[in-house]
Amino acid sequence: MTKIVGLTGGIGSGKTTIAKHFELLGVPIYIADEHARQLMQSKAILEALKQTFGTSIFEAEQLHRPSLAAIVFQNPAKLQQLNAIVHPAVQHHFQHWLLSYTTYPYVIYEAAILFESGNYQNCHSIICVTAPLESRIERVIERDHTTRALVEKRIAAQWTDAQRISKSDFVIENLDLELAKENVEKIHKILMIKQNDL
Repeated sequence: MTKIVGLTGGIGSGKTTIAKHFELLGVPIYIADEHARQLMQSKAILEALKQTFGTSIFEAEQLHRPSLAAIVFQNPAKLQQLNAIVHPAVQHHFQHWLLSYTTYPYVIYEAAILFESGNYQNCHSIICVTAPLESRIERVIERDHTTRALVEKRIAAQWTDAQRISKSDFVIENLDLELAKENVEKIHKILMIKQNDL
């Protein structure tokens, strides 16, 4: 049976970069946030978003993600409502995706809110990616062309590194690229050896 290895970390920690190192080793990767963005364009989810958050999150009939983010990252209850709409769809999609990789020893399920969503319970093993807070903030500001205040709100809405680490089997500090790659290779070898009893 193919094992599911969760890969998580705070926003800006470099989870996707680490996931791509695993991909280079031949491991199938499911990036939950990327698929969530695609699924949020479906008619059913767009209608649910409109019913829940109103028309202010749309511009010219298109979902305006910054407007939605501004609402949910200032209100934990609204964030829960968003997750309740999107995450079941992502899980359904992932289960179908997984059917294409049943011959692999393990796959990586990469998700920012692996613990917050409860999806960690479906994983056989968990890897946590960490990075210094200031580095994470700078990365997200540059990547998303956003403000420091909004990034800090998003970080505050997530678990802390300490919380994530306490429930993880492996930790990769994503500060030095070469060292991070070495850690990926070490973890990959361990996972391949222990695939029968993960």
